[in-house]
Amino acid sequence: MRLPNVLVRYLGEFKTWIKLITFYELAMGMKVTLHHLLHYKPITLQYPHEKRLLPENYRGMLALLRYEDGTDKCVGCDLCEAVCPSRVITVVSAEVPGEPTKRYAKTYDMDMTRCLFCGLCVQACPVDALGMTREYEWAVCNKRDLLLNKEQLLAIGDRSFPNREKRLEFQDPNVAFFNVAFPGQPLNEN
Repeated sequence: MRLPNVLVRYLGEFKTWIKLITFYELAMGMKVTLHHLLHYKPITLQYPHEKRLLPENYRGMLALLRYEDGTDKCVGCDLCEAVCPSRVITVVSAEVPGEPTKRYAKTYDMDMTRCLFCGLCVQACPVDALGMTREYEWAVCNKRDLLLNKEQLLAIGDRSFPNREKRLEFQDPNVAFFNVAFPGQPLNEN
């Protein structure tokens, strides 16, 4: 048996009136507050002593990387400089003396005050010479301290990426054997 529409409307208004008189919304809010009070877990980190766990894809300060023998990975191709949307990177490349087919970055400078931390330079690097670290504590009083040179960027890379890979010539014996510019290897006789 269905109730008439008028009676249903009056019952709805009566429930609304009872909720208004008994402060139902206030009681529900106090219930949430009481639940939080009894089951309290602190969520505040004590920052200098406790550090937040960062996600895997976090993009922090940029760093230059080295091979395990201590040589720079950067070949001075200037692709990172070309792809950077805010023109942060300045690379001056030169040829390795005695080996005209090899190049290296003579100077490598970054103006981190303009960096967008987009990661395009890391993606453009053909030899994986750049890396995004998880360092985020770079507040300085003087903006000139954020003009980083090659030695500073290599120091950041050494600190953030302690595991290094072998040089390309030593990763695969075929690469070392057929690389004409690699000194000390016999030339291919074919």
